[in-house]
Amino acid sequence: MARVESLHNKSRLKSRALRLLTLAVTKLANQRCLSKLFTHASGAILYLNFCIKFGDCVTLAEANTLQFIANHTSIPVPRVYHAFTHHNQTYILMERIRGETIAKRWHSLSDSSKLLIFTQLKRMIEELRSIPCQTNGVSNLDGGPIHDYRLHPSSCGPFDTLSDFHLALRNNVTLPSLQAQNHNSPNPAAILDVKKLVAFHESVIRSPVFTHGDLSSFNILVRNDEVVGIIDWDTAGWLPYYWEYTTAWHANPQNLFWQNEVGNFLDPQEEELSMEKLRRAYFGDI
Repeated sequence: MARVESLHNKSRLKSRALRLLTLAVTKLANQRCLSKLFTHASGAILYLNFCIKFGDCVTLAEANTLQFIANHTSIPVPRVYHAFTHHNQTYILMERIRGETIAKRWHSLSDSSKLLIFTQLKRMIEELRSIPCQTNGVSNLDGGPIHDYRLHPSSCGPFDTLSDFHLALRNNVTLPSLQAQNHNSPNPAAILDVKKLVAFHESVIRSPVFTHGDLSSFNILVRNDEVVGIIDWDTAGWLPYYWEYTTAWHANPQNLFWQNEVGNFLDPQEEELSMEKLRRAYFGDI
């Protein structure tokens, strides 16, 4: 009993020390006179072998997802040392993975290097897809709302079913509401397009799959020809089977080359992509 209590006390002291370290480094890194001593990347602070991610949009679900992926797959992700909420902001203290983004390395990579990288990514995605489905709806790993920087607000759900999620994607437009508008619409072609979108959404009955949700060239780290890290799992969750492909295809405007590459490690889903293009054209981002 005394041994268990001693281990518990050590764990509590360690957590407190990591919490204080995280808050101290964050405070120092945000002071103008000291900020040059730290590296800032994608909203995170890089210091020595640590990476600190924090802010209003950071959630404990992301830390839980990193730990889940580390425990259930061989996909390289940052090790989480500590995660907590302080003054309504969440902090994740994690491992700093030494590597460069594909976006930065792309033009210096040979064709053979690209092939090696895509082969590794394809295997990792297959491993991610092999995780047994734990829900019939759409949610983050913890069963809570999904987060996406394209959301306004940045979180929505959770959704009990895929149908509920798709309905939200198209602002609650249904076939009956379209029929009511059909006679008075000044743009019948748009009505026809949205009907196609509704029909597609209603045809999706395949179970959700665990999805990263933002496999851009900015979120894949490589060193030489090895994929050493996949980062930024804040958009991860149980999502429709096509979501990984369509979100990766809609690349950051600074890296439109990625649209031509995602089919090298994700199964191309052209019909689903065309439907997602329609949704974005008429309803914008979520």
